[in-house]
Amino acid sequence: MKQDHLTSDITLATAAHTQEAGKGLTAAQLLKRSLDTFLAKDIKGWAELCDENVVVEFPFAPNVASRKLVGRAAIYEYLKNYPSVIDVQRTPTLKINSTDDPNMAIAEWSVSGRVISNGNPYEMSYATFVTFKNGLIVNYREY
Repeated sequence: MKQDHLTSDITLATAAHTQEAGKGLTAAQLLKRSLDTFLAKDIKGWAELCDENVVVEFPFAPNVASRKLVGRAAIYEYLKNYPSVIDVQRTPTLKINSTDDPNMAIAEWSVSGRVISNGNPYEMSYATFVTFKNGLIVNYREY
């Protein structure tokens, strides 16, 4: 039976592998990899690109409780059903910017798709600020 949570042993091994795979990549490259993983609907894989103590912020989220999530397990729990709610079909825009901080990159991007429950179109634009340490996401802030 497939488990919906990340176990500590598997998470540690996967995070170590992910961290090793991220070595030598710039923050912009790491951000591109994380967006590619998310857009491929691999939420578990995306969570594994995060540090165990990642801080994820959605400052404008309608639900106040989901505006700040701390920890890889918390963000996975929050996002794990996303692919069954929103079907992202394409990314009309994607621009990733490097910053003066070599550990941070900013993405300006948009998605098009549909809301699965009612078939309505889903069109959204984002500005995402991501900080990395040792190849893993330590802070993710999305507007």
